[in-house]
Amino acid sequence: MNSDFTRFSTVAVLIYLAALSRVLPHPFNFTPIGAIALFGAAHFSRKFLAFMIPVVAMLLSDAFIGKPSLPTYISFTLITIFGILFLNKVTFGRVVVASLIASISFFLITNFFVWYGGTMYPQNWQGLVTCYAAGLAFYQPTLFGNLFFNTVMGDLFYNAVLFGSFYGIQRFAFKPTVA
Repeated sequence: MNSDFTRFSTVAVLIYLAALSRVLPHPFNFTPIGAIALFGAAHFSRKFLAFMIPVVAMLLSDAFIGKPSLPTYISFTLITIFGILFLNKVTFGRVVVASLIASISFFLITNFFVWYGGTMYPQNWQGLVTCYAAGLAFYQPTLFGNLFFNTVMGDLFYNAVLFGSFYGIQRFAFKPTVA
């Protein structure tokens, strides 16, 4: 069997299954899209797919759950760019660092747009800092009540599932045979 096709199929199926979990009941912000962006960036040789897959997953799931948000789409596009640049060599440490940076980036970008596009905060440096502080204060310090914590845990969880499953499948299911 063509190993490129097998690799592509494995990546596609893992991403599809992760994307499905976005429409299942889950804690707020505990979603697979950041991990899908990083995983696709690391494993698709055709990088346009790394950009397209998270966007399509968001569009399809937004059709079910509603509330599409341009800052969210921008966040995942930038996370994909970061993944392409940073995960050119996949290691456990790089995946953990990329996951944490993706979570922090998502918080910074989406809250930046709350400040920039809104009227709740003055359009100056102090207003931006106040918006970020309010964003952190908005998060409750309970398990699955803290949206930033949920983002971090969701990204770490789904990255572990995607990268770990891919590694396991590649290592055990598609062992090269000796003739």
